[in-house]
Amino acid sequence: MYLNQEQFNVFYKPKNQPVILEIPTMNYITIEGQGDPNEYPFQQAVEALYAIAYTIKMSYKKPNPPKGYYPYTVFPLEGLWDLFDKSKPSSDKSNYQYKLMIQQPDFIDETLFESFKQESIKKKNNPRLYDVKFEKISDGLCCQMLHLGRYDDEPASFNVMESFIQNVGFYRLSKRHKEIYLSDPRKAEPSKMKTILRFEIKKNEVKP
Repeated sequence: MYLNQEQFNVFYKPKNQPVILEIPTMNYITIEGQGDPNEYPFQQAVEALYAIAYTIKMSYKKPNPPKGYYPYTVFPLEGLWDLFDKSKPSSDKSNYQYKLMIQQPDFIDETLFESFKQESIKKKNNPRLYDVKFEKISDGLCCQMLHLGRYDDEPASFNVMESFIQNVGFYRLSKRHKEIYLSDPRKAEPSKMKTILRFEIKKNEVKP
């Protein structure tokens, strides 16, 4: 799905107050993992995603660029987060289960993706490249909010989001959530980092 400027602003430039929105199906490259995001395996997975994402973006320089190619900016990294063992507290980062992803332009399909993946494998020495997949994903009906500050302070924003949806007649489906990273943690001040928080919701049933 091609995002026009209005859609892009809604999905990727939200205000720091909760909203409800329906996320359509879009193309993504994805990779899954488990464990503390501060450790090397997580960074290796991120590097694998970006290697393929930039190979696709720079494909316009090829003698035969992909049909329908248009100039675009690489989308931000997204992460779908859950707990591997639901009996353990969320403070145990070694128990995190994640699916990282980067949205892709609509001229990319499974066949093109595989060719760019193989090209990246030849150029980069990263075994996680083999684990990257192409998927069509929809987040569905969600509550979304821009979180300002450290990742460890996200629970406060989630509390605001959950209070909001309860007041307007919705409930959160699970503790699984998505984070979209608008800031580079290596460069941004922790207090100024911007992260989009998103989780699935459902309308409360009205009893007769």
